[in-house]
Amino acid sequence: MIGAIAASCGSGKKENDSVVTDKKVELQKLKTEQKKLNESIAKLESEIGKAEPGTATSSAKLVTVMPLSTQNFMHYIELQGKVDAENIAYVTPRGGPGQVRSVYVKEGSFVKKGQLLLKLDDAMLRSQMAQLQSQLSFAKNLYQRQQNLWKEEIGTEVQVISAKNNVTSLETQLATLREQASFSNVRAEISGVADEVNIKVGETFTGSPMQGIKIVNTNSLKITTDIPENYIAKVRKGSSVQIVVPDLNNRVINSSISLISQSINPDTRGFLAEAKVPYDANLKPNQIAQIKILDYSAPDAVVVPVNVVQTDEKGKYVYVMEKTGDKTIARKRPVNIGESFNGMIEIKYGLKAGEQLITEGYQNLYEGQVITSDNQ
Repeated sequence: MIGAIAASCGSGKKENDSVVTDKKVELQKLKTEQKKLNESIAKLESEIGKAEPGTATSSAKLVTVMPLSTQNFMHYIELQGKVDAENIAYVTPRGGPGQVRSVYVKEGSFVKKGQLLLKLDDAMLRSQMAQLQSQLSFAKNLYQRQQNLWKEEIGTEVQVISAKNNVTSLETQLATLREQASFSNVRAEISGVADEVNIKVGETFTGSPMQGIKIVNTNSLKITTDIPENYIAKVRKGSSVQIVVPDLNNRVINSSISLISQSINPDTRGFLAEAKVPYDANLKPNQIAQIKILDYSAPDAVVVPVNVVQTDEKGKYVYVMEKTGDKTIARKRPVNIGESFNGMIEIKYGLKAGEQLITEGYQNLYEGQVITSDNQ
């Protein structure tokens, strides 16, 4: 039963392929006949035009043309990115988590690098330092006495050395405790604005983004975007960039790629690119921006609207208006196209500056058809 079904499906597929092939053959035959008809029509119109000039003019098809000229053509990769700051720091405790005793910064206030932001509990360390300080004073006194006795040749040199080593050891311990105690002073690592202050007196400060202090320096901004990996050969450091910020009335900022990551993100299949932008008080980190990266340019190129380029079995072509004697006719011009952008496409071969490109009414035109232009 299964074999019968499989045979039936296979037979159905073959029949379907045969029908499609027949239709393709028929379509090609009709196109060939259409081409011959168009040539015959053009020939007859030409002969009629010679015999009755007024008749050709009255049957001419109305078109719109534009003169071709050369221009600098540029193609951009259009992506979405965001504004970011070069310097963003999350304040962390150097000596590990600690209970907050004082907060010296408010959200939105400007702070300088090294400024005291928080004071953590250091009571235990201060108690240990007081004890060590007392021991150190006693050890210094003992060392001084041993030195005085040794000068009078009382006691031994070993006692003097031992007393000195004891002083040195206590001084080292006290210096270590003072260093640890300084960690209770949490200071700003960079200058900027305290964008987030999510910590209060009595809470344990760990420095996490959910419970800490975020400092943002907006004096140095950048635009970041994730570029699909298929563009890896087209984008390089130094590539020109146009940045459009929709929330700022589509302000355009010109820049260039300043950094390209050296690896592909396995999740997005893209690579990170950055472009620096000048300081602007209206630009905020994480603000959306549209990015256009220049990946191709051609000076003195012939550029035409994309929609006028048509396709047949031989390739791409356009129609141009040409003057022949007392008639104006359409000429079918095969073209070699390049990149397209923003509704325009580069013509590498087939057209030249000064020619009249038919931009409206080009549908159903044929080679040699008599035309008239509404811009004449």
